[in-house]
Amino acid sequence: MNYLELINNCLLELNYKQVESFTELVKNDHKKIMSILNIINQEICNTDNWNFLLRETTITIPANATSIENSIPGRILHIFIGNEKYNYKEDIEPFLKEEIQGNFYTEYNDRLLFPKIKNDTEARIIYYTKNSAITQDGTEKEEMTNQHDSSLIPMPFSQQLLTYGTCLRVKANPSYVKFSYWLSMYKEALANLRSKTCICAKDTPIVKLHRQ
Repeated sequence: MNYLELINNCLLELNYKQVESFTELVKNDHKKIMSILNIINQEICNTDNWNFLLRETTITIPANATSIENSIPGRILHIFIGNEKYNYKEDIEPFLKEEIQGNFYTEYNDRLLFPKIKNDTEARIIYYTKNSAITQDGTEKEEMTNQHDSSLIPMPFSQQLLTYGTCLRVKANPSYVKFSYWLSMYKEALANLRSKTCICAKDTPIVKLHRQ
């Protein structure tokens, strides 16, 4: 479902007149819905380690370098150099003093810091992308801006989450007649997203009932 279709979904739920083209979205209510749609989309993408946001890239670490520019567009999950996994270390001091030993990395001042390696080396990096939208031609971006852009959240979850989440934020009034319905549908869609995008049964959320 693209950006325009999501906007029209919200307009329908809010009992506003739907539009046929992006050029008709000129009212303040339209602008508010468009803005909140992106906010909700980015919030959902940033609040969990979703499998659908996992990406992979490689970077070259020059010989004898101890730091390189952090060009990774998102949150790093794993770094592999050769056959070795490098773990994140919060303390930057041993890196800055070039006293660090072992398979560790850290981040400082928009740079990735490593122990010195003698030869040019490729690092394989698994990360969660900071992007939350994608264009019609498959280019990822941080937010939806054109009518054919879509959320990175897979369907049908994106339709329910973004529509009901946006309506909740637009009205922001628990006494509004549809508020409870939107909230229940949003929670249900979020639970379904968490359970149905897990590929490992052990990671699937479960409900436990305890006797009093």
